[in-house]
Amino acid sequence: MDIQKKKTEKLTVGILAHVDAGKTTLSEEILFQTGTTRKKGRVDHKDAFLDNDQMERERGITVFSKEARFRMGSRQVVLLDTPGHADFSSEAERTLQVLDYAILVISGTDGVQGHTLTLWQLLKDYQIPVFLFVNKMDRPETDRKTLLAELRKKLADGVFADFGNRNEEDEKEEIASASEPLMEAFLAGEAFDEDMITEAVLKRQLFPVSFGSALKGDGVEDFLKTLERYTIGWTAENAEEEAFGGR
Repeated sequence: MDIQKKKTEKLTVGILAHVDAGKTTLSEEILFQTGTTRKKGRVDHKDAFLDNDQMERERGITVFSKEARFRMGSRQVVLLDTPGHADFSSEAERTLQVLDYAILVISGTDGVQGHTLTLWQLLKDYQIPVFLFVNKMDRPETDRKTLLAELRKKLADGVFADFGNRNEEDEKEEIASASEPLMEAFLAGEAFDEDMITEAVLKRQLFPVSFGSALKGDGVEDFLKTLERYTIGWTAENAEEEAFGGR
């Protein structure tokens, strides 16, 4: 697979979370930061762009899956916002069949909750690569190190904080254990190749996690850079390599 050749293209990404983790707030911030919307809507103000059904605005929760589109570098992304309440989990599961990647939002104040584990299992069943965004990190009671340890214990050992432009040495050995190419690079004393990490994410060997506050916009720009850096889109050329199919 020529990963580098397929980095410009299209993606379908779903965003999922336990209710009240801040999923819709993150969606609003992404659409605003990418220039898709000119104003950030808020659930509590009943003007969220994606929660546009009257019942959703009155109840302050997402009931129906919604679609939005935004540009991420040279790539067009279809974002599918799904319900977070367990009562509407069938609506969320319905979208999993069409996703290339998923964003799983976790509340920094609550950590991994019951429905978070349900969603994680569904994503595993459908073999969907996952990016995590730990929200509400502006709250004083949150602790990044503790949350990262919880994610690795309850979700997967391959959860790693994207090193991006910072020193990667702290987590290099843990990341290397995710795949054979990464381990070979580590043992050879070489820097990790971006394509190696991208492939490990695609194969669900690694799960990048970002920390921030969707309400304040903190960490969202870096999260989008991580999403662009470690994903592979689809082109007409790419589609020809696959057997014909449809849903």
